[in-house]
Amino acid sequence: MSTIKDFREIEAWKKARGLSAEIYKMTNSTDLSKDYSLKDQIRRSSGSIMDNIAEGFERDGRKEFIYFLSIAKGSSGEVVSQLYRAYDQNYISKEQFEKLTNDANGIGKMIGSFMNYLKKTKHRGKKFMVEEN
Repeated sequence: MSTIKDFREIEAWKKARGLSAEIYKMTNSTDLSKDYSLKDQIRRSSGSIMDNIAEGFERDGRKEFIYFLSIAKGSSGEVVSQLYRAYDQNYISKEQFEKLTNDANGIGKMIGSFMNYLKKTKHRGKKFMVEEN
């Protein structure tokens, strides 16, 4: 397995970036655009996924990275909950709801798997280049 040198190499970050872009498009092109509170909240939570992956990676420590990945995973769940709210208010179609919900759930699972890997690895991060005993 190769070492990740930049957060932009992380597949979950790439997927989260795509989800955030889709959320922005959806909030501009549906009736959700008029519900300023929900629109702002779902945009912030979708952006939070990618932002927390990046921030955690840049902290250079495994434990801190896992902590920020946990926040990112929570944000993916928050997006799903907000999608339910948007769907229940008939702001988005069933197809939009299902696609975006599946995307957010998939990202959450990716992050969870990555967290599990990091919990088991001996590598402690860029600022801890020695193996744990």
